[in-house]
Amino acid sequence: MSFQLQTSEVYFCDQFLPFDQANVSIASSSVLYGLSIYTVFNAIWSNEDQQLNLFRLEDHYRRLINSAKIMDFHSFAETWTYEKFEQTMRELLHRNNVQEDVLVRVTVFIDELTAGTKIHGLKNSVSAYIYPMGEILPRAGIHTCVSSWQRNSDNAIPARAKVNGSYVNASLMKNEALLNGYDEAIALDEHDHVAEGTVANLFIVRGGRLITPDPSTDILEGITRTTVFDLAKHLQIPTDQRAIDRSELYLSDEIFMCGSSANITPVLSVDKRPIGDGAIGPITQLLVELYKQVQQNKIPEFSGWITVTK
Repeated sequence: MSFQLQTSEVYFCDQFLPFDQANVSIASSSVLYGLSIYTVFNAIWSNEDQQLNLFRLEDHYRRLINSAKIMDFHSFAETWTYEKFEQTMRELLHRNNVQEDVLVRVTVFIDELTAGTKIHGLKNSVSAYIYPMGEILPRAGIHTCVSSWQRNSDNAIPARAKVNGSYVNASLMKNEALLNGYDEAIALDEHDHVAEGTVANLFIVRGGRLITPDPSTDILEGITRTTVFDLAKHLQIPTDQRAIDRSELYLSDEIFMCGSSANITPVLSVDKRPIGDGAIGPITQLLVELYKQVQQNKIPEFSGWITVTK
């Protein structure tokens, strides 16, 4: 039976509770001003070993620490060591007896009422819940458009911090894409360079080289993005980080998006222009297959990325 969010246990404000009892006030700063940060990590079930493989858990903890630092959520790093984080995630998964591939979303939020647009010195709390893996983007490939909405800049809402409130920008892009018959949108930054999708980083392939926007292009420095670099090195595929113009998308041999929720998703078209021959490309296919093996802890070289919990 598939995991059911509504009947699960969650972690909320220092305790484990039934899902329907973990609620935030309508007067909370996290509701009124979007003052929360989060990460999502994969927990991959192995029938063979009867265990869950938590993928790059320490990197997800580090992302929360870095996001908290940027947003001045001072108390998170003071009260949450990695050991506490790992123990809490293990307990959450154990309590729910998870035996399938799932995602775990961990949020750090300002837990104050009607505090106004302040951050420093306010109380932080942590929540975490599990939900089925599903397909946030169709795994067989997606049709995309370049959004008319501009990616918010680092000097407005910093992309390096995974801030819940910043996803208003992504939601406007996604909504526009869906209304126009596309699966996903591609954002441009304030200099009209390609940034990323609404929920995932973007890579193109040209002449056998893997190319992705550099971190100065208002992107989230994604954990899966970093993973792809290491997988490409393993496969001896050369990589570049540099500016990408909109028109270069149309000339790409292959394009894919990647993220903890999106995994590695092929892009079949951009603005109704087919990419390559309009099907998943060979380099993308190699990366998809290797990524799956790595998450299942089948490649010893990458076993350090896996936290095992039975």
